[in-house]
Amino acid sequence: MFTSLESRSSEPSRINRLGKGMTYLGITALLGLTAATAQVAPLDSTGLDSSGNAKSERAACNSGKTQQDRAACLKEVHNANAEKRAGTLRNGGDYNANAMRRCEVFKESDDLAACRARVEAQARLDGSVAGGGVLRQSETLVPAAAQ
Repeated sequence: MFTSLESRSSEPSRINRLGKGMTYLGITALLGLTAATAQVAPLDSTGLDSSGNAKSERAACNSGKTQQDRAACLKEVHNANAEKRAGTLRNGGDYNANAMRRCEVFKESDDLAACRARVEAQARLDGSVAGGGVLRQSETLVPAAAQ
């Protein structure tokens, strides 16, 4: 009978420890989520803000928050500001038309058609821009030559 009283008395302390642990876990998760959201919100995929403010973009380049080396980043900021002052800065653009123009280097119709198939949504994509490039792969069935 003595052992059963002992097991009952240790049970509430185990529950209290479990409750405190879950409380601390919840608080930690909430703080982590809040911090992650605060860091991601104002920046785009390059690490620069989308405000177009040259001063803040230069600060991002100097702090190393971008995906480029410092010299290239500062050159991009300088060139974008020059285009902005001249009124020729375009945000976005027709990416599909640009990609199709890249296919014009192929002179044979089969190669040109294969390039266009890769550019359009018929290709399997692998990789990322941040990782160095996006690889597009498509398969073309070619009938066997008659013998």
